[in-house]
Amino acid sequence: MRLISWNIDSLNAALTSESARALLSRQVLKKIADMSPDILALQETKLPAKGMNKKQEEALFDIFRDYELDYVSSVPPARKGYAGTMVLYKKGMKVTAKHPAIGAPDTMDNEGRMITLETDSFYLNLVYTPNAGDGLKRLGERQIWDRKYADYLASLDKDKPVIACGDYNVAHTEIDLANPDSNHNSAGFTDEERQGFSALLSRGFKDSFRELHEGLTGAYSWWSQRITTSKANNSGWRIDYFLVSDRIMDKVVASEMIDSGERADHAPILLDINL
Repeated sequence: MRLISWNIDSLNAALTSESARALLSRQVLKKIADMSPDILALQETKLPAKGMNKKQEEALFDIFRDYELDYVSSVPPARKGYAGTMVLYKKGMKVTAKHPAIGAPDTMDNEGRMITLETDSFYLNLVYTPNAGDGLKRLGERQIWDRKYADYLASLDKDKPVIACGDYNVAHTEIDLANPDSNHNSAGFTDEERQGFSALLSRGFKDSFRELHEGLTGAYSWWSQRITTSKANNSGWRIDYFLVSDRIMDKVVASEMIDSGERADHAPILLDINL
């Protein structure tokens, strides 16, 4: 089974805009389609609550012809056109989709941050973890989210194995970003966020990429768009993950980043697993 996860940073724009960045995004979507994932998990779709318009829907299914989808968007009292997640899965797959609320603080449960698919043999959880924000203004709420999310994932794991994926907005260790010393107190690399991620893994999960690539440096999934040379210089962060229940880590065949070419921001990530 092949799964791909990608923070697309606006599915709206990727499908119908003619901007240079949108064209690059569509190239990546087509590359993903050519890789024929069984499941594609998208984060930060930024769709309105009512979903795609007809033109966007046609554009998406022109690329992913043999797929069905489920999505969840940000709804009041959260900001409109914010966050949001979507999952596409091949026609014929027997799945049940849920949009769980985990008792998160502020408006986090209303921001469309999670979808869980239940299959006969495993759960697939797609997540877009809240960012601690400029000036770490949301760090306290983020810490509560991390605890609530770990409890939720552990509850799923009691029933059947879990594959969890998405943008976790944290570089776990110093080798997961190019410049750890200068980013120690930056959102995504605070002690609190890193400890939260360690606590999540301790509940019975493995970071599949790091398990297969122990000690590998220079492997990142995100490069800042604000710094035009960040990707060319590989000054990146690894903040996108495929986590798996401990008991199925031995079934993981590959866990990799997918080359997104000239497009900065997030790269897609891939998991091949024998389930």
